[in-house]
Amino acid sequence: MKIFAVGMNYADHNKELHHTFEQQEPVIFMKGDAVLKDGKPFFMPDFSSEVHYETALVIKISRLGKHIAEAFAHRYYEEVTVGIDFTARDLHRQLRNGGWPWEISKAFDNAAVVGTFLPLSSAGDIRRLAFHLDVNGRTVQTGNTCHLILSVDKIIASVSRFFTLRMGDLIYTGTPAGTGAVRIGDRLQGYLGDSKLLDFYVR
Repeated sequence: MKIFAVGMNYADHNKELHHTFEQQEPVIFMKGDAVLKDGKPFFMPDFSSEVHYETALVIKISRLGKHIAEAFAHRYYEEVTVGIDFTARDLHRQLRNGGWPWEISKAFDNAAVVGTFLPLSSAGDIRRLAFHLDVNGRTVQTGNTCHLILSVDKIIASVSRFFTLRMGDLIYTGTPAGTGAVRIGDRLQGYLGDSKLLDFYVR
């Protein structure tokens, strides 16, 4: 299984990070095999003092594909969920400022949290899916796929130019504004619409 993620795909998040451009192609990075699922706790790593949550809609690839045309991309996924793209922000900032690769700040163990997957047939229109994250009972991030700069189908078409997509691969489609640091003891709950799909603690 491969885990892809898209950076800078919501204008409001770009603004809070002081990015001034809107890309024509997805900014793609990979998160290794860092999946954390089934409500298991996330343990704070010892190499960062500033781990941030970044909530995203996640799609699961359902069939083999390469060089997928955007018009046919909807045939390659059937399930969606809410996920957290954990980022060691202090390390990420240091590496980016130095012009160095920053995988270790994004793809460390358990940095890709995924919730329970829902069939897209019951979740709704992929172009208008609302999601949000609560931390300790308070909503901290809200997003809707209608605000994606680059659509889910555009992302799939772009990723499949470079990588063969296989059943079970995951794509994190981007995070909206409101990212922030987590602390030991925090409880994170992610929702797609009114459905709670993600519920775990930081240890």
